[in-house]
Amino acid sequence: MEQVFILAHQFPWVFVIFFFFLGACLGSFFNVCIYRIPAGRSIVTPRSQCECGTPIAWFDNIPILSWIILRGRARCCGRKFSFRYPFVEFLTGILFLISWHLFGLENPAIAFGSMLLICFLIPSVFIDFDHMVIPDLFSVGGTILGVLYSICQPSLHGVTSTGLTGFVLGGTESILGVCIGSAFVYWIGVLGEAALRKEAMGEGDVKLIGCIGAFTGWQGTIFSLFGGACAGLILLLPFLLLQKLRPTNKGTQTDDNQGSLQVPFGPMLALGAVLYLFFFKESTDQYFQNIWLLLNDYSKF
Repeated sequence: MEQVFILAHQFPWVFVIFFFFLGACLGSFFNVCIYRIPAGRSIVTPRSQCECGTPIAWFDNIPILSWIILRGRARCCGRKFSFRYPFVEFLTGILFLISWHLFGLENPAIAFGSMLLICFLIPSVFIDFDHMVIPDLFSVGGTILGVLYSICQPSLHGVTSTGLTGFVLGGTESILGVCIGSAFVYWIGVLGEAALRKEAMGEGDVKLIGCIGAFTGWQGTIFSLFGGACAGLILLLPFLLLQKLRPTNKGTQTDDNQGSLQVPFGPMLALGAVLYLFFFKESTDQYFQNIWLLLNDYSKF
């Protein structure tokens, strides 16, 4: 491992290319998951094929590059390929690259933990966009894997102890993140449903925040919930306004759903998790630490 770090310092561009390409390749696989899993199809067979039924050759399935070379069209029949395919590949690649750039040399456990979490968030986000559902394969599976990874790599949660103590503390922090995050979102959903008279938070969101908590701890879940909601609202506000101002024909909508717009909350949670990991982890953790110290001071009086 020490030789790897020496190589990374001497030839940083090698690792830049490697992690971006690794993320792009995984993004290509995520495209398959996003399309096939909600349909109940196997992600292994058959191999990737065009809508006309022609199998896609390997040289036409190179992440990002093939879409650019073919100008977004199939070689066999000229059908258009969605821009989402290269976008998911590029997004995964750039997030992997940022993870390595920020944490790779200082704390590889955080870098690889971030990449692992991204692998669960990317498919969850786009499936939630398309179907308003988050498969348990990613939410529950990510939670289990996050806890196991935290036990093996307790430094993911800032634990400096080694040996059995480190394993226990790392696993405890992860499980606390799962329990506190899931409970927090669950009760917000219950109260929101009571106030709005309709479902305010899906079960998939509860499970997804548990997955996020397994990797980020309870601090990350709270930031993902509120920070993600704020950031998501800013990004979605123009679309909400357009939806509200768009003229509708009378009789095409019922009174119950007229002017309403269903917005998946999973992408907001994922956005909050990424913002926490990459930009706000230190400041958020310090904020909660200051609150804890303040409460301890008041408890002495």
